[in-house]
Amino acid sequence: MSSRTVTIPDEDGSLSRHSLGEPARFDRPTRPLTSRRAFAAVHVVADPLAENTPASGANVDWDATLAFRRHLWSWGLPVAEAMDTAQRGMGLDWAATRELITRSLAEAGEEGGETACGANTDQLPEAPATMDRIVEAYHEQIDLIEGHGGQAVVMASRHLAAAASGPDDYQRAYSEVLGHVSGTAIVHWLGDMFDPALAGYWGSPDLDQASDSFITVIADNAAKVDGVKISLLDKEREIELRRRLPDGVRMYTGDDFDYPSTIRGDGERHSDAFLGAFDLIAPAASAAIQALDNDEADQFDKILAPTVPLSRHVFSSPTYFYKTGVVFMAYLSGHQDHFRMVNGLESARSIVHLSRQLVLADQAGLLPDPDLAAHRMRLVLELAGIEQS
Repeated sequence: MSSRTVTIPDEDGSLSRHSLGEPARFDRPTRPLTSRRAFAAVHVVADPLAENTPASGANVDWDATLAFRRHLWSWGLPVAEAMDTAQRGMGLDWAATRELITRSLAEAGEEGGETACGANTDQLPEAPATMDRIVEAYHEQIDLIEGHGGQAVVMASRHLAAAASGPDDYQRAYSEVLGHVSGTAIVHWLGDMFDPALAGYWGSPDLDQASDSFITVIADNAAKVDGVKISLLDKEREIELRRRLPDGVRMYTGDDFDYPSTIRGDGERHSDAFLGAFDLIAPAASAAIQALDNDEADQFDKILAPTVPLSRHVFSSPTYFYKTGVVFMAYLSGHQDHFRMVNGLESARSIVHLSRQLVLADQAGLLPDPDLAAHRMRLVLELAGIEQS
């Protein structure tokens, strides 16, 4: 068997062989990307020799974690730090999050890398919190981020979702939180497909009513809002909300299913990007934005089209387990030496799912060293009892 051939399981239980092809060639930018602001929401690398169970808290390999951020900056992409991609709410506790923010922003200062960091309320205990305490918790995290030179991303709060009785509570809380920001912030609406605890955010389970409440909050605080990130996996709703934003407020697509069309735009408006998918496809994402910078829209489409099946697979239901696919991609690509995760989340996707991810990543030309990827995939498959010969 070739060094690039692996025996993988199919959904029907049968086995087949897949031989990896040559990777696509992407060139790093020689100047800053300008046509879109394109954040890659980035994962953390667990310490493989430390406890990383639900009971242990998060133990992070800081050298490998920061090296991956340098990789993204080398492609001209801003980093979205300490977001749900980094397992906020799924294993990354506040102590590790605080250290991640300070370390990453220090590294950004040395490397000249643009970085925005998530501000949430996860330093609070799980028990219900008062509205005043929720606002104070946001303020504490915003102060940490801005104090270290970062831009704050106001994340959706589980505490606020539990405490708010309707749209008025969201409007009050966000007005106080955004009023505390020294510059401008990005406001993130994370849908319940990413976190079921956020169902009914903005005061209603009806998305039309929630959208109205959301737009009211943004309009009332537009001077403090750089942009909004919509993570609903609903292209048409994102486009409709994009049309309703106040002048000067960006739409950052969070649609990991349809990002090429939202980023390219409709000729009048476009979305910038803020995507966990860009952790997976950073070189292709950079090359595509470079194509837009050169007014080569067709090339933009050509570069990103092969990446969409991969992203849709990684973000398939249950969507909140997409983090497993992101880390698996980093392992196959040689950005970390192991496939272990904070909270033991490497077990969240089946071996069939991971095998399909390998094939889709290969078809997109996104495995920079096919021999290494095949070797590592065989190790994973053998641990699952699938003999390689």
